[in-house]
Amino acid sequence: MGAAVVAAVAEAGASVVIDHVGASTAADAAVASLMSAGHRAIAVEADVSRPEDLTRLVAAAVEEFGRLDVMVNNAGIETRHALLDTTEQDYDAVLGVNLKGAFFGTQAAAHQFIAQGGGGVVINISSVHEDWPMPGNTAYCVSKGGMRMLTRTAGVELGPHGIRVVGVAPGAVDTPINASTESDPVKMRALDAAIPLGRVAEPAAIGSVVAFLASDAARYVTATTVVADGGLMQSSLGL
Repeated sequence: MGAAVVAAVAEAGASVVIDHVGASTAADAAVASLMSAGHRAIAVEADVSRPEDLTRLVAAAVEEFGRLDVMVNNAGIETRHALLDTTEQDYDAVLGVNLKGAFFGTQAAAHQFIAQGGGGVVINISSVHEDWPMPGNTAYCVSKGGMRMLTRTAGVELGPHGIRVVGVAPGAVDTPINASTESDPVKMRALDAAIPLGRVAEPAAIGSVVAFLASDAARYVTATTVVADGGLMQSSLGL
């Protein structure tokens, strides 16, 4: 999904900083692809669960491109453990990446936006599970619920500075995090049947939403979440 976001915002004219953790193979390939198409991009290693790494990530963007206009907090992990089976290590790992990363990513971006002037946009990639319980994946749901309130509260706090904070809540998307479901034909048929549009989303569908929200076309959207789930949540809730 991150790769799709990068492609969409680059196509819209943005210079891009791609974060990676550990091996840079995928990030370097994405940078090479973007540059071959005439876009500007760099890759930076940063662990989003470490606020100092997020500060360094923002600094790298400013050093390379002169300013920061949009921050997309997209990193996410899950353990798929129920409440009774979740260890402290599981909890800390999920909350560290999903919620702490988004919190301090928003903070680091906001400091830069205010310092340079002109406002800015923070986009938090959440999930339908910020509202919709998923038994057996409790820490993940807690992290996404926290992102929901981070988006709303930060959007209100930062609005006077001209900074918008918007959440994007995908439903089922064709990404590695859903590989176990996609490898089971029975589960896939049930999932597709539960989605009013009849299919899981391709990552590009989420990338296009992010590109729109980052643009001036969405200049009056803040402190809320845009749900992109093919109608899954409403159908499943019986609404």
